[in-house]
Amino acid sequence: MLRWFTLATLLVLAFPSPSRRGRTGTVTALRSPSSEMILLPRSTFSMGSQPIELQLVMETCKREPRGTQCDGRFFSNELAQHQVTLSSYWLDRTEVTVLEFTRCADAGVCDAPPFDQGGGRFERDDYPVSLVTWNDAQTYCRWAGKRLPTEAEWERAARGVAARRFPWGEHYATRRANHGRFAPDATDSSDGYLELAPVGSFPDGRTPDGFDDLAGNVAEWTADSYEDAYEAMPVTDPKGPSFGAYKVVRGGSYQDAMPWLRAASRSFRPPSTRDTAIGFRCAKDG
Repeated sequence: MLRWFTLATLLVLAFPSPSRRGRTGTVTALRSPSSEMILLPRSTFSMGSQPIELQLVMETCKREPRGTQCDGRFFSNELAQHQVTLSSYWLDRTEVTVLEFTRCADAGVCDAPPFDQGGGRFERDDYPVSLVTWNDAQTYCRWAGKRLPTEAEWERAARGVAARRFPWGEHYATRRANHGRFAPDATDSSDGYLELAPVGSFPDGRTPDGFDDLAGNVAEWTADSYEDAYEAMPVTDPKGPSFGAYKVVRGGSYQDAMPWLRAASRSFRPPSTRDTAIGFRCAKDG
């Protein structure tokens, strides 16, 4: 069980005013005016997938209602697995909520999501904010004194240094995330929610470091522009290209089946996309 205690030294670093609390072990938690963050120390992990993983995920994909349409190209952008070393960084424990984003809009900095155009049911304070573009996410994170995480930072938080398949561990577990199906109707209420869920609704899907909803609920914008493959060489603090037609989206959503909720799974969208299945969380240098 995780034990919380005060870290007086950290009170004078980075954010002078918010209260901060630490976890035993390798991570530290911070409470900022926007949301709680967790510090991940400098570490090295295996990013991406090996070919055997793609074979296994294809077998699982074929059990979905549209399984005959599964294609290895869905997952080939996870190749090649490579070693990544990351400097320490903070990451939000949960996805940014509607309430948190509304504070930015009320301050005149962020543009309010267009919930009034048919998405009113997603405008709930404890839901992850959705219908936000990549630029909207960037604007919010800057307003909060943070930034979007890189794709590598996101994957490190989801899979840990042990290279878990899912944020919670190695095995499929349909009640540990708000997921969908690979089917004509992508929604699936078997996890308890047909569409979005309040953030943190799946504590059994929490990572060992304490992050919630890194699989499912909303998929999440990252800072990086998309490339369709990795270089098979060790890298330190990698970032995607400066420019690109698409931005990397990670984590899968309430519309995605389990194969797309794996920690290595990659997706991409034009940065102008507004979707009820896409939100974000913020990061900060450690």
